[in-house]
Amino acid sequence: MQPISYARHQFPPAIIQHAVWLYLRFTLSYRDVEELLAERGLDVSYETIRRWVGKFGPAIAQNLRQLRAKPSSRWHLDEMVVRVNGRQMYLWRAVDDEGEVLEVLIQRRRNKAAASKLIRKLLKKHGFAPTRVTTDKLRSYGAAFKEIGLSADHEQGVYQNNRAEVSHQPLRRRELKMQRFKSPGSAQRFVSMHAATYNIFNLQRHLISRRTLRTFRTQARADWNAATAAA
Repeated sequence: MQPISYARHQFPPAIIQHAVWLYLRFTLSYRDVEELLAERGLDVSYETIRRWVGKFGPAIAQNLRQLRAKPSSRWHLDEMVVRVNGRQMYLWRAVDDEGEVLEVLIQRRRNKAAASKLIRKLLKKHGFAPTRVTTDKLRSYGAAFKEIGLSADHEQGVYQNNRAEVSHQPLRRRELKMQRFKSPGSAQRFVSMHAATYNIFNLQRHLISRRTLRTFRTQARADWNAATAAA
């Protein structure tokens, strides 16, 4: 994990880190973050916040991914339609059975080549093959598994893949707040940063006690502080 340099910036690292955290953690626009900082007596332009997110967000996301434990071997894959600069594209998403986002990839097609690219990135990124993969009934997945030689159990069905379907909801809310994505490159950068932040703060709260929730929040914030530490 690499420390991040905040040199030659007018504001202290703590303010930059907080602004980036607000934007990636909650469904807020840059102007919303500007207003929240103004309430605390900080005069920061929304354009400055946008540049902070663009400059420091990818490095923070990379550090956050290095802090995560090895995911489960049961994966759920799904794809959804997104509008990027007025064009229809597909957001391919992989999560494990605990809701951990494994990979998010924006592609132009919804075919075997696109499914193969997602699976190859997953195998390379995590270094192991899953024992079971759950998808919808898109035939591209089966063809891609056969081409790659993936021998995992392949489960298909709409209801069986609810884990992946539900995982799209936070990103859908962000997409609406941002009034659609402006380009494939900026969309890919954002979804990667959003996934890394979502992973450390996501928890199924109805399954735990308030005491455990407080402990989880403390650990999640500690992970964020470690990932954003100054050089």
